[in-house]
Amino acid sequence: MKNLIDRVIIPIERFLAYPVIKQQRINTTKEIHSIHSSEAFGKRPFDILVSLIGLIISSWLWVIISIAIIIEDGFPIIIRQKRIGRNGILFDSFKFRSMKHSALKEKINIQASSNDNRVTRVGKVLRKCALDELPQLINILLGDMSFVGPRALLPAEIEVHTNGAACDIKKIPGYEKRIIARPGLTGIAQIWAPRDLPRKYKFKYDLLYIRKASFLLDLKLIIISFLITFKGTWERRGIKLNLLRKKQQQSIS
Repeated sequence: MKNLIDRVIIPIERFLAYPVIKQQRINTTKEIHSIHSSEAFGKRPFDILVSLIGLIISSWLWVIISIAIIIEDGFPIIIRQKRIGRNGILFDSFKFRSMKHSALKEKINIQASSNDNRVTRVGKVLRKCALDELPQLINILLGDMSFVGPRALLPAEIEVHTNGAACDIKKIPGYEKRIIARPGLTGIAQIWAPRDLPRKYKFKYDLLYIRKASFLLDLKLIIISFLITFKGTWERRGIKLNLLRKKQQQSIS
């Protein structure tokens, strides 16, 4: 697994023109300054404006998606989950339901994997284009989330690689540093990391973002995310765009 993270994170840093990050070298004071500088430059006003526009423009999609979910698997259409926000404060996260009713009965959520049999047919389409996360525009508007940042995590989850053992997010190295940032709809981890990669490795991506947070970086990641959504490749394992894959190959060679 370490080889996987090394093969991916180093090309990411080269693609973004940033030096290799070492988790133990993180300076929390500097990271807080980076995040605050990014938000002071216009991150929050940008989130409010774009989320409002997004909600208005996507209103017709909400109707189509809702009807599709009801026809295939009934209610509920939208699920609400407690997620970890900035500074560890819990908030209600909204998503279109992409999994079968059986998944709603899980006392502790099980991390989604590639070709997860709990995902409905409609859910597979939604996940490919990240449309299942469309309701999180409400979370962004409310200030619980941002467009770019670390993924909003569940307080406890059963990871694919832990043989059914529940994972306490707070005990994973890097947790305390990553929660200084507002969680995001997209980000470095969301774009580059495989869905079922263990959190301890995903946190490295999050710390890379926190270290170099800027409004310009946010715009770059948002543009890449739109391209991935347009191509419907969010469920592709690892790098989601051929453009980025070519960059990785060039970096390795």
